[in-house]
Order: sequence, then structure tokens, then C-alpha cells
Amino acid sequence: MNILLLSSEVAGIIKSGGLADVAKALPVQLQAEGHDVRVVMPCYTCIEGYENFPVIGQGVLNESSSDESIKIPYTIRKTYINKIVEVWLIDCKRYFDRTSMYGDNNQAYGDNGERFAFFAAAALDACTRVNYWFDILHCNDWHTGIAPMLLRIKYAKDPYLSKARSVLTIHNGAFQGAFDRSQIRMLPEIKDIYNDKITQGSYINFLKCGVFYADKINTVSPGYAKELTTYLGGHGMTQNYLDRQQDLSGIVNGCDYSDWDPKTDQLLRIRYDLESIDQKVLGKYLLQRKLGFEMGDTPLYGMVARLTDQKGIGLLIPILDRFLEHKVQVVIEGTGDPALQNAIAEIAQRHPGKMVFQPVYNNVLAHQIEAAADFFLMPSIFEPCGLNQIYSLAYGTLPIVRAVGGLKDTVIDYDQDKANGTGFIFYDPNSEELLSCLRRTLILYLEDPNELKRIRHNAMKVRFNWSDSCQKYIELYKSALKKPAWQ
Repeated sequence: MNILLLSSEVAGIIKSGGLADVAKALPVQLQAEGHDVRVVMPCYTCIEGYENFPVIGQGVLNESSSDESIKIPYTIRKTYINKIVEVWLIDCKRYFDRTSMYGDNNQAYGDNGERFAFFAAAALDACTRVNYWFDILHCNDWHTGIAPMLLRIKYAKDPYLSKARSVLTIHNGAFQGAFDRSQIRMLPEIKDIYNDKITQGSYINFLKCGVFYADKINTVSPGYAKELTTYLGGHGMTQNYLDRQQDLSGIVNGCDYSDWDPKTDQLLRIRYDLESIDQKVLGKYLLQRKLGFEMGDTPLYGMVARLTDQKGIGLLIPILDRFLEHKVQVVIEGTGDPALQNAIAEIAQRHPGKMVFQPVYNNVLAHQIEAAADFFLMPSIFEPCGLNQIYSLAYGTLPIVRAVGGLKDTVIDYDQDKANGTGFIFYDPNSEELLSCLRRTLILYLEDPNELKRIRHNAMKVRFNWSDSCQKYIELYKSALKKPAWQ
């Protein structure tokens, strides 16, 4: 199959979250399976060295229009993922010459609707410029939600693209991209379509467009796919998902173990595997020293996360002081909501020598936390898939998670299944229940080190390989190709 994958970010080029990791790893695996893949993303000027990417084509969106105001020129640049998969970058200074991808100072750019509507349209237009005829259009999140709609309507009679089918992957259904209709004025084919399935009040909702028009929809875990069809978990789009329930599924993200493997991790001074897991404690000592903690046999709890309500920071803050009364050490790395950031910083200040907060994302430190910590905190309110719990399992760092989405799909609760347990799960979005779960892990650490080691062994044996996830995507593409033409 020829596959065109659209993403707003790709790891190794520019990244803000897990979407970028998927947009890198899945195409590489698809190519290894014999498929022809092109990845398309915006050419943000904040991408280091983007001007050195060769130009492979040029185009003008709406070139034949009599309305000069919607004729938008762009350039197609090319780079590669792992020197294997072609990545096309849509270079248009009007939309992508910014200091960051989505916004500044925690505020989204006011024209993000226009920017990503243009991107979706230009990505499809670019294919006609370089004669790349795809079978599957694979879109990701709201930034590309307009593309299935354009494929169905603008290209309905195209001799090549009318035969293509589309798949939309939802990485986080809370972000939907609702904008004033004026932001899609450069898309004459669809700007006047008013359908209550794609609107949010007077706004057009990009994610709803994708859910309505895509041939198949998936999200990044079976658990999250089910949650989207509930009124509690649908983020206001429950009926949209119920309407498409037959075409909705979940595929757990794979893990790129070339980056996240304690045996080969180049960012660690101390490396280990299942047979040498006792070496893990040496990495812990190094991190304790680096963070200014007392070196020794104190349980170390790590967290690497965006500081948002979604990540359960609001559950953690009320009980963190009380948990730190125990003989524990806590390290938290991440940025996000300024109010949450300040609250965590204040707690850290009250507990010097027991808690460290790093209000930045540092990849080296993230790897060191994953490797050195005894337990990893992910108390998410919702979590479509989650990757950090998968990384934690690989490093024998036992995840503490809430029973939502991909977390409950990837972690086996020790309290429910002692033989096969790989971590610890709490259920209600309640601070006291989180504290109770934390205390259970502390008791286990202090009272039964042999059992702790056995659970670590369980965790390190777990694998979520992209080769397995990729096969499920291939099946999804095949099922999309069986869908009849849009009427």
C-alpha cells in the first residue's frame, strides 16, 4: 500500500508529546513491512536546520481560483526519518514562521485553525504536485481532521484520489480544534458546509470533521476507545463516537525500544538488563547524588509529565506533603500550567532533601529518572495510551497509575494479580485513594524486597513492540479500503 501520514510533529525533527513518537515509529515499521510511506508535516521555522532540507516541489493552494486572497503559495521540503522514510515539510512562512509550533507562553496562536486547515489542504495538494498517489490517508489528531473531509469532497471525482480511503487516529480526544468559520475561508470546497455533526455552536470542530468523514477511526488503546463512547469520557463528543462505533477501534502504541532499553540506553552511565537488574540501584545512587538526595536505600518515586489536570497533578498536590512525611524521595520533571507548576515548586521548597522539582523537560534527566526510580507516578484523570508507563516497565520501574485508557491496558495491578502484577493501579480520581496506593507501594518496598524484585522481573519481560501494533494498523487500513465510496 501507498500510505500518506499527516502529523503536526515528528520525533527527531520536532516534538512536544507522544504523537511525535508515533509519527516517527509507525512509518518506519510500515516501511519495513514493505509499504510505501510518506509523512507530511508543517515546516516550522523553529525546526533546527530546516532551511537545509532540499526543495522537491512547489505549489499554490487554490491556484485556479478567481479570488486572489485565497491563493497561497507553498514549498515542499524533504528530509528523512532514520534515513528510510521520506518526510515532506510544507513550507509557508505566513503560517509556520513562528517561535514555536502551537503557541507562546502557554497560549495557543489565535489563527491555529487557519494554520492547520491550510496544512491539511496543502498536504493533499502537494501529492498532486509530485505525483504521489496514496491508497491510505492516515491522519492524526485535530490538526489533520479537515483532511478526510477534503478527500471526500474536493477529491471525490479525482481519477486517483477518489479511490483512496482515510483513517483518523485520535491521540487525545480532549483537544478538538474548534474555530470560527472564518479560519477555513481558504477552503472553498468545504467552507459553507453546515452539518451539526461537525459544528460546535457556531464554530467548526476539526476533530468532529475527521470523525464524521474518515472511513475508519482509531485511538491509541482499546480502553480509551471504549471511554470515548461514554458520556463521562467522550469530551463532549460522545454521540459522534457512538454514531461511528462500528468503525471505531483501539490499538496500543508500540514502544521504540531502540531509545528506551536499559541495556543499551546511551544516556545512562549504569546500564542493566533482566539478568543484571541488581545494577539498577547503582544508577539510583548516581541520581540521588545528582539531585542532592541522601544516597542510600530510600524508595525513590519519579514523575515525568506535562503539568496539566489531565495528568492527575490536581490529585497529587493535596497529598504530596503528607506522603513526604514518610522516608521517601520524590523527583518531578515537567512544565505546563503555571499554577500547578508553582504549587509543586512550593511543596519541593518545603521538603529540601526529600523532593526535587525540575520545571523543564530534559531528555537525559527523563531517562535517568526512568532508570533510577523505584516507582513511576502516572495518576492521570484520562490517558489515551501513555508511553511513560511502558518505558517504566522496560526499566523495571514499577508504574503507579489510575485505571483509565491505555494505563489499565498496559499495566497489571499487583493487588489484583500478584503472580503476574507489573505495577499498581488505583481507581477513583481521588487524592486519598492515590495516597493509599502510594503507601501500599512503600510498605512493599520496606517489607518485601524479594517480592519487589520479582515484580520488577515481571515488568521487564513485558514488550509492546511496534511490529505488533503495525500489523493491527495494516489490518485497519485493509478494512478502510473495503469501505464503499462516499455518497
